[in-house]
Amino acid sequence: MSHKEKRSETRGHDTMAVVRTHRYTVVTGKLAQLLEQRTLVLRAIRSANAAFTAATLIRQEDGSYLDIWRWESAEGMRGATASAQSCPLATAAAALTTHHSVVDGKVLDER
Repeated sequence: MSHKEKRSETRGHDTMAVVRTHRYTVVTGKLAQLLEQRTLVLRAIRSANAAFTAATLIRQEDGSYLDIWRWESAEGMRGATASAQSCPLATAAAALTTHHSVVDGKVLDER
């Protein structure tokens, strides 16, 4: 098993890295504000949850964005997600987006 697979036995459960992919559009004229809010949200998440490892923001050709957040485990992601629902920073950032959808997935391979 390579170091990139990040599997470990924890309390009898096999854990692996997971991602949460947010797809959204940004309210017209609010991209700079969203980027500032996103930076604050990411700092808060990183300081509170060591399982959060990376965030990648991608602008799609159609003008929408993919915001991909990586976690060492589903358990870490679930804990942070529960906290984010009552976080004013996350609420402020989300208010700058429309057509927001979320999909979770497991990392199977990285090269």
